[in-house]
Amino acid sequence: MHQNTAPSFHVPVLLDEVVALFAPAADGLIVDGTLGGAGHSAALLTAYPGLRVLGLDRDRDALDRLPDHERLTGLHASFADLDDVLAEQLSAGAHDQVLDGVLLDLGVSSHQLDTAARGFSYRAAGPVDMRMDRSTGVAAADLVNELPSGELAIIFRRYGEERFARRIADAIAAARPITDTSHLAAVVAEAVPAPARRARHPARRVFQALRIAVNEELSVLDHGLDRAVDHLRPGGRLVVISYHSLEDRIVKRRITAGAAGCTCPPSLPVCGCGRTAELRSLARKAVRPGEPEVAANPRARSARLRAAERVAP
Repeated sequence: MHQNTAPSFHVPVLLDEVVALFAPAADGLIVDGTLGGAGHSAALLTAYPGLRVLGLDRDRDALDRLPDHERLTGLHASFADLDDVLAEQLSAGAHDQVLDGVLLDLGVSSHQLDTAARGFSYRAAGPVDMRMDRSTGVAAADLVNELPSGELAIIFRRYGEERFARRIADAIAAARPITDTSHLAAVVAEAVPAPARRARHPARRVFQALRIAVNEELSVLDHGLDRAVDHLRPGGRLVVISYHSLEDRIVKRRITAGAAGCTCPPSLPVCGCGRTAELRSLARKAVRPGEPEVAANPRARSARLRAAERVAP
């Protein structure tokens, strides 16, 4: 078992599975597109002495805690901007543009959840912010306090799959101004029928939806997956860990589409589409954490890992 030697910024999930999947990249270059606490990167660098890691993160807090390692480079950037990042690195003579692997551990880090001032948690009072990159973009407070209730309901339904979206949105509009995260969580809880409050915190889906909307997480993922595949060498590997169905569907759809070859009707004697597979899925189903890992780290419970390998054109 690989032990996490990085700071306790975030506990990396499915660590042994990730390390094993990147064995073919042992002497190459991997982009860790969601660096966080560098737990996965630290384990990979320990396991493979010839490996280099280029770590990207939108959150400057992650880079401020970057472990000092000669084979690890950290950059303040989104993995969706991989084209620009690699072009800049190439011009500086630092890295090639062809990658041996890309790792994405999606969602919010433990540090972000546990730091009330970031506004990601419904369990502690803090500003209604939720931005991964606090240097740009609109905060969740702007959406909560300014959008019409109908638009808020769409966000809650689309990104949180919240069945009481309209009731919650109307309650938020009536309670404005929403002053902090504890106020927002209380308004949501009051708007949700009592039976629905018993299983999980009633604000969980609303906070997820706002976070996704603020950070444009699904469009970033969609674009970033394409960029990752574009830069993988044949035999290079893409490994993605997601934490809710919206992310997982995007990842699954991209891998399935990339693994598809000719789409012409069987009756056509010669291929007319010219399409060939660019990916090979490495697992029939998403890999999930085992019971011991979930017991040790309950936040791993919803994790789903999917992986694919780039094939030669």
